[in-house]
Amino acid sequence: MLATGLSITLPDWLPGWLQSWPHSIKGETERMAFVVELARRNVDEVSGGPFAAAVFEQESGRLISAAVNRVVPQHASIAHAEMLALSLAQQSLGCHDLGAPGMPAMQLVSSTEPCSMCLGAVPWSGVRSLLCGARDEDARELGFDEGDKPSDWPRLLARRGISVRRDLLRVEAREVIGRYALKGGEIYNGRYED
Repeated sequence: MLATGLSITLPDWLPGWLQSWPHSIKGETERMAFVVELARRNVDEVSGGPFAAAVFEQESGRLISAAVNRVVPQHASIAHAEMLALSLAQQSLGCHDLGAPGMPAMQLVSSTEPCSMCLGAVPWSGVRSLLCGARDEDARELGFDEGDKPSDWPRLLARRGISVRRDLLRVEAREVIGRYALKGGEIYNGRYED
């Protein structure tokens, strides 16, 4: 039978975990610490990959959405943390364009630089800035397939009016990816080479 619907859920532990955090996080370093801790919790709970993302109002720091990677448990290659965080923010705000007139500027915070799929979603989402923890090569080093991306992707986003800040808490974010590998987490990608 063909599937005619799609439902991707976040882990059961997430709502309670979110209640232990403030609804507004002012500083960029503090926002990244929140996202890295979210990724770490996803690894420790064995509820998905070692990646997390959140959308914040850029100026106020109000948390709009938070998500973790759910590719393996949800059997969905699109269930990356960034894709889910952006989609949940859009659903929460009732608008497909997070940069629509009258809306405050939105910021995507990702524990690792976006893969090629998530990078493509960034300009379409309407966010005005992107914060990244670990680097693309940190994920690739463990075997994750990040896809083909232009090497100057931050500049290309900047040309579209989206600021990019990289390497924010990179050591901590990279540690979460390594923790996932050490715990025997499935390193998934589109093609496995022998």
